[in-house]
Amino acid sequence: MIPEQDILCARILIVDDQEANVLLLTRLLGEAGYTNLSSTRQPTEVCALHRRNAYDLILLDLQMPAMDGFAVMEALKTNDADGYLPVIVLTAQPGHKLRALQAGAKDFISKPFDLVEVKTRIRNMLEVRLLYRRLEAHSVILEQAVKERTAELRESEARYRSLAELASDWYWEQDERGDFTKVSGPVMEMLGISVGSLAADAAAPAFDAGWDRAERLTLQANIAARRPFLDLALHRTEADGTCRQFRVSGQPMFDQSCRFLGYRGIGVEMMKGH
Repeated sequence: MIPEQDILCARILIVDDQEANVLLLTRLLGEAGYTNLSSTRQPTEVCALHRRNAYDLILLDLQMPAMDGFAVMEALKTNDADGYLPVIVLTAQPGHKLRALQAGAKDFISKPFDLVEVKTRIRNMLEVRLLYRRLEAHSVILEQAVKERTAELRESEARYRSLAELASDWYWEQDERGDFTKVSGPVMEMLGISVGSLAADAAAPAFDAGWDRAERLTLQANIAARRPFLDLALHRTEADGTCRQFRVSGQPMFDQSCRFLGYRGIGVEMMKGH
């Protein structure tokens, strides 16, 4: 709910070429407790006044010389800073009410004025208007929070990758198909895996190249089950009899809807021997 004080402090502009109507509405609203009232008898001034003061409500007479209320509403629509037209039209012509609503007015007040109707429609309109502004402000705050959080996540990701590269011989990422999307370090040479191939799929031909079959099957099982793995040992015997030992760690990646995105991880070469 909008606090009573916010409603009574709302910025209201009265637009009517008849001084008697301006005085009547000013007195009526003042007696009802509204404290931020302005008025003009010149419809050509309304757009400039609204740009400067951002009124919460404009009480707009339709029948005015030089520029009628319909023309004023069309001009107000050019204000890019406010997509909401905060207008209640004042009219003695029943046929103008529907046309005014179609032109963008949010409500109407009939002439001659019924004091109860005037106060009720103005209060209802202001409550809606202030709620709309509160929603706009909340949307701006939320959008800014999302931008800040996104920037924080990107910074955190960059720090993670930097630390991962410093603490390991290589950093790697794979997509949901198993294709390598990011590789840092000599992972291709160390593991004998080509770009665009899944570690598990590449394991089969790698058995003949000296990889320990049981270890590679364990790696395949972890990847297939979408399980994280830490310091998984992999051994490879080269053609000259040299034994190379690796430690590989990886974790699956998921989006907010829990859809699998792939894997990322690090690895180090531990030792060489015969």
